[in-house]
Amino acid sequence: MIAPLSGWLVIDKPKGMGSTQGVSAVKRVLRQNGYAKTKVGHGGTLDPLAEGVLPIALGEATKLAGRMLDSDKIYEFTVQFGAETDTLDTEGPVIATSAVRPTLADVEAVLALFTGPIEQVPPAYSALKVGGQRAYDLARAGEVVELKARHVTIRSLTISAGHAEGALEAMTLVAHVSKGTYIRSLARDIAYALGTCGHVTYLRRTKAGPFIQTQAISLDLLEETAKGRGLEHLLLPLEAGLDDIPALHLDQTSAQAVRQGRVLSDMPLLSGLYLAKLGSVPVALMEVLDGTATVVRGFNLPDVAE
Repeated sequence: MIAPLSGWLVIDKPKGMGSTQGVSAVKRVLRQNGYAKTKVGHGGTLDPLAEGVLPIALGEATKLAGRMLDSDKIYEFTVQFGAETDTLDTEGPVIATSAVRPTLADVEAVLALFTGPIEQVPPAYSALKVGGQRAYDLARAGEVVELKARHVTIRSLTISAGHAEGALEAMTLVAHVSKGTYIRSLARDIAYALGTCGHVTYLRRTKAGPFIQTQAISLDLLEETAKGRGLEHLLLPLEAGLDDIPALHLDQTSAQAVRQGRVLSDMPLLSGLYLAKLGSVPVALMEVLDGTATVVRGFNLPDVAE
């Protein structure tokens, strides 16, 4: 049996598959191809009707999956003008229509309204909980779901190239957004600002935290590679999920202390998060405050001094 893996697989999630199904698919591939039982998790939910970058954490990298939930994302999406559905995408029935069609100039004029810190009301068909139940379960049961507006940040919002002049039936945009942003709500609100209504017909995540679509692999390639026992060639290292965090290099004695959960004192470092390493092997995610480093997350990887 092949030893458990630790690191990241960046899956190009196909439309129609949920994030949890993506995790299950990776587990199945590992199991069927002789890999040892490995903990697997995803780094951020992606709607079944969306496609694109889905970071999958394996082994010790699952300790960092929560950080992916807090990270920025980039999406490419198409808004179809003139019809709103109850799900704000192609899955639900049309609940409102409008004959108004915006021009390219109209769209350019309203984008500034949706750039920076904004408030948005999440879709009724979302995984948010209302009274302990998922909003989408209540909506599917025919109940009226009222969700509170939430603060999110749109870092940038641009128009994709290739749009002609004149009235537009649809528009493709690219949005760099903070955690908690719903692209379906953003599309709905842009359409409203244009005096019409709309829904999302295409949604692709091109970046999630540090992971980008050029790193993403198909499930077919994953399965084919696993059959040849070569998954380590597709696996990104654990620290790939920490590309914005500086390294703290340890000696053998310090590494052993950190593995035991002890603090390191008199560190000549600025306060903040660090990835403590022994050589090339991650030992722990540590927080330095006033020269004292404490363990936030320890990693049980081989070749670390005991």
